[in-house]
Amino acid sequence: MADDITHAKRDDRPEDARRVRLSQTFDEDAELYDRARPGYPAELYDDLAEFAGVRPGSRVLEVGCGTGQATVPLAERGCRITAVEAGPNMAAVARRNLARITAAVQVVTAEFENWPLPEEPYDVVVSASAFHWIDPTVRIVKAADALLPGGALCVVRTQHVRGGTEAFFIDVQRCYERFDPATPPGLRLPAAADVEGLDHVEEVGRSGRFGPTVLRRYERDLSYTTSEYLDLLRTFSGHRALPEAARNGLLDCIASLIDGRYEGRVTRRSLIELGVSHRL
Repeated sequence: MADDITHAKRDDRPEDARRVRLSQTFDEDAELYDRARPGYPAELYDDLAEFAGVRPGSRVLEVGCGTGQATVPLAERGCRITAVEAGPNMAAVARRNLARITAAVQVVTAEFENWPLPEEPYDVVVSASAFHWIDPTVRIVKAADALLPGGALCVVRTQHVRGGTEAFFIDVQRCYERFDPATPPGLRLPAAADVEGLDHVEEVGRSGRFGPTVLRRYERDLSYTTSEYLDLLRTFSGHRALPEAARNGLLDCIASLIDGRYEGRVTRRSLIELGVSHRL
């Protein structure tokens, strides 16, 4: 259960009904999600080891594991993982992806908000591109309750930022303005340096349950053919939530632009952020 914060459709923080509805779109095509979504940079896992103490044998609770983009690398590092995923199709693909790994990993199909915590607390709670889908009245308190004193809450967010094929991401706004009326006119990508910190950090501070949050940032450029880029867009909740005719029109418009002006390939820059907060 994960999403990327994309340049073209920036939803305001959803109310409960909208948040739940959008979060459920990922499970509609778990195989596409697994194929199209990139994982996370190796440096992020190195920083999890350094700042969160993630090491072989660590008991890790993952919130919203999706199809296992972060679960598999953590399992390969020898962590003992309980991965909670609300989408049954996503959870099934995650189990398949983890089947070859000998580390102790359990994928639980459940909503984190309603899942009963086990008696034994965890060393680390990880949520990669999923924490913003969890009920904000529950997520910080329940994460703290799941942790040992001194244990770490590790939240990862991915956001599309300026860079890569910059001219394309300016030109493509005309497609969004035509097919998605919620698109602000003239919307432009932020530079990575202008992106504010992780949304949950203020919640962490208000909770009184955690110490200061350590932040790390990573920028990454990934290149896509036209079909690969359309597949990526089809995994984003905002695109999936559009009416079918509008979504198809939008994707056709984007494909024509990439093929006609950008020789069938574009490069997208992402900012990946990690926040590590230790339970008091």
